[in-house]
Amino acid sequence: MYLRFKSGIISTMIKIFPILLLLLSSTARADDYFLNLKGKPTQGGLIIAQTNAAAHVKVNGKKILNNKDGYFMFGFGRFDDKPAKLVITFDGIVYHSSISPTLREFPTEEINGLPKNKVNPPPKVYAQIKSDNALVAKARSFIDKRDDFLQSFIWPADGRVSGVYGSRRILNGEPKRPHYGMDIANKTGTKVVAPIAGIIRLAQTGMYYTGGTIIIDHGYGLTTTFMHLSQVNVEVGSHVSQGEKIGEIGMTGRATGPHLDWRINLGKTRLDPQLVISAKK
Repeated sequence: MYLRFKSGIISTMIKIFPILLLLLSSTARADDYFLNLKGKPTQGGLIIAQTNAAAHVKVNGKKILNNKDGYFMFGFGRFDDKPAKLVITFDGIVYHSSISPTLREFPTEEINGLPKNKVNPPPKVYAQIKSDNALVAKARSFIDKRDDFLQSFIWPADGRVSGVYGSRRILNGEPKRPHYGMDIANKTGTKVVAPIAGIIRLAQTGMYYTGGTIIIDHGYGLTTTFMHLSQVNVEVGSHVSQGEKIGEIGMTGRATGPHLDWRINLGKTRLDPQLVISAKK
């Protein structure tokens, strides 16, 4: 959706998805103000927006950085059911936009017969889990002013989708947290590639939950994570191009079969990878 304002008149130029209502706090007098929104406003959805490069943007009261061309991002988590409140200040005028996410039905996944250590970790590994979590948090903390996030995502690996974002997991009858990734099942050694370009922020083997793990920074807080890898073929700080091999599918960590667990985060907001890629041909 592309909205341009002239003397208080809204003109819809391009319709990408169902119209979102934009409300003005005052009559527009800046002829070149616009707001362009691309993405799916739904639970787990990533929205890439564009406004004037000189505008100041807030989403739900938090200041959001926009790049030199006015692009910025926000997203909806699995449980988000309230509108995202955008406040954009440009040329002395404040514009308000309220974008409501559509609600989704998420499946329940039951897995029985697992070893006890696959359901609840033993106390002796708590220190490792804490250390692993600190490494992941650091890798996702960068706000790098790079524009890789504007590329169109490709599939990171070939295979069958064996797990979906948002599904409730019940392990041996014990309810667990929702699954926040997209699982792609294939044989051990299957190539994993970067879905878009970025900087490697984490490249670890032997993490307790996720085994071989890679995190790529795509700019402005958007990261992708690749878990259970049998091979990690990149190093922290290196740049990878879209389609470049980064590792191989495996079943390291707490995995019950060979697969890639692929995740997308915008800061601390967990997003659905299936919403940013096209269906396979």
